[in-house]
Amino acid sequence: MRCNRLLLASSIALALLGCSQSDIQPSKDSVFDLTIAHINDTHSSFDPVRSSFYINNQRVYNEFGGHPRILTKANEYRAEAEKQNNSMLFLHGGDAWQGSAYFKINEGAMNADILSRMGIDAMALGNHEFDLNNKKLNEFLNQINFPVLAANIDASMDNDLKDQTNLKPYVIYAFDGFNKQRIDDVKQLPKDKPLVAVFGIALDDMPNIAPNTGDLQFFDMVTSAQATVNELQSLGVNNIIAVTHVGNAVDLDIASKVDGIDLIVGGHSHTLLGDFTNLGLSNNGIYAQLVTNPNGASKTCVVQAGEFAQAIGKTKVSFDAQGELVSCAGQNTLLSNDEFYHQANRQTESAFSDSEKSKAIRFIERQRNIAIAAEQAQLRKHIDSHYKPAVEQAYGEVIANVPQEIRHARRPGDNNSDQHGSRVAPIVALGQYYWAASDEVAQVTGMKVDFALTGAGGIRTNISEGEYREGDVTLEMLPFANFMSVVPVKGSVIKALISKTVTDTLPPSAHAGKFPYGGNLRYVFDETVAHQKGQLSQIEVNTGSLEQPVWTPLQDDQTYNVAMNSYNATGNDGWTPLFDAQKTETGRVDLAYVNGKLTAFPVSHIEEVDGRYQVRYQSQPLNCKAEHVLCNTDARAVVKYIAEQQPILQALDYPVVTLNRIK
Repeated sequence: MRCNRLLLASSIALALLGCSQSDIQPSKDSVFDLTIAHINDTHSSFDPVRSSFYINNQRVYNEFGGHPRILTKANEYRAEAEKQNNSMLFLHGGDAWQGSAYFKINEGAMNADILSRMGIDAMALGNHEFDLNNKKLNEFLNQINFPVLAANIDASMDNDLKDQTNLKPYVIYAFDGFNKQRIDDVKQLPKDKPLVAVFGIALDDMPNIAPNTGDLQFFDMVTSAQATVNELQSLGVNNIIAVTHVGNAVDLDIASKVDGIDLIVGGHSHTLLGDFTNLGLSNNGIYAQLVTNPNGASKTCVVQAGEFAQAIGKTKVSFDAQGELVSCAGQNTLLSNDEFYHQANRQTESAFSDSEKSKAIRFIERQRNIAIAAEQAQLRKHIDSHYKPAVEQAYGEVIANVPQEIRHARRPGDNNSDQHGSRVAPIVALGQYYWAASDEVAQVTGMKVDFALTGAGGIRTNISEGEYREGDVTLEMLPFANFMSVVPVKGSVIKALISKTVTDTLPPSAHAGKFPYGGNLRYVFDETVAHQKGQLSQIEVNTGSLEQPVWTPLQDDQTYNVAMNSYNATGNDGWTPLFDAQKTETGRVDLAYVNGKLTAFPVSHIEEVDGRYQVRYQSQPLNCKAEHVLCNTDARAVVKYIAEQQPILQALDYPVVTLNRIK
């Protein structure tokens, strides 16, 4: 498969114009209606996610989603469409991989199995689809019964993917009411049926985000999107959908710079678009936001459906005879079970009474954005019989008891959090500091560690009330098996890093995975221009002990030894000040266990090669694929800290981050 860059004929500089659903009204000129069901960033969440919402200020503990529940709702949408003889597609916005013990044990095979049972019509190529290697990705592509799409890549030089026919720039569907046919030969496009093209857009900086991209080439998103639209229109296809994995902010930007995309079905930023304040949750931005294209006339509708298979989106779009968007409307729906509790432990004694449950169900029935959905029985049984026993066995020993749920939010304000954000990330960062500052590690590195930093995106779960096992950390919360690094850097670099990454995440639609949290470090950031700019007003390192902290201002000219996972230490995900600081030389040391012994791998410097940040070692490189090499020191550090210091695991009693927003 080859996709080439094409230059746009002119520069595009029109500002993004966000509109509500009502800006384009249904019209008598509509000649073709299409329903889109969509999910994204499901991350191997085959089981429901323990969660909560509010009914009249009372917190209700429940479960959301899971693939069997998603399938139930998707089948319901399909049945409605078939009954009315309406056209429908079911799309996935990418990042099916990673995120749970199911993936750690089964790699891509379980996703291929489960997703192929769900009737998906196409999926975007997400960054986590590169978490293994291209050989494994190729196996996944061979096993699934739907195409994966990316129009801005060239796989012709990659040995594993160059002959892969299920990785495509786009697919075209011909509709006859509910019935549809995928047209693989563009020379055989029917003239008497509505045609819909779905094309994919992947991150053009993928090599900096996903280091296992092999010899794939990635091209500019906007240029490739416009070129693909032009090609499709030249074929006579004017109803055009982009399925993307680039984040909501980038989706809106693409919509403002490309003519001819009718709908963007997105992923990557985990954005549950819509107002969920009726459930005591957040307002995450407009669902089905309309953005004016550069031509000033046509518009693009933008949607995204959250994370971890908790919700499904449903959009109805209507087109006129020229393929122009006539209307676009819809919503995300959180899919709940029907068992409700007063306490996060979900013990029998905290279960809702029959009358309380009836009231809760009636409340849910009155809402547009939450629904009770049963799990599809056959899929649930298949998961439980084929995959669950091995997962249960893999979790290992209990390392702590959690008296009260500890919640994670990537960015302060997300997921109904306060100005201090995640309560999980500070535990992770402090745990990694505790381990890196231990005698075991200091004897290997020869360095006294001052503090740790962690990016919010690497943390994948809350900490649930009850028994907490080793596998809850290594398989669920920190599943990426990153090794720890200790990096000597100036205080000025740390200030630049935090200022940049926090500023980058101020816009509501921004990808917030890069947001930084500290361990043995705390800071205050004040927003000065709403959702755009701000500044660090305080940053301090603890120069005392964990039990008796002494908070001391970080000094620009002082060198600090900072512990962090290797992904962030290399400058990935927008942590570029660290890359800049290590381009010529570094005293960094990477840490992994070799034959059970903690081993240091001194780093010489970092290079950028073909868009990738490459670590160059002084001598023997660290090879995590080698036999007897254990690289998940990021997770093992946290396990050690919890087991030794927090057997009764609770949130820290002081804030690590304070983000003061303009009211």
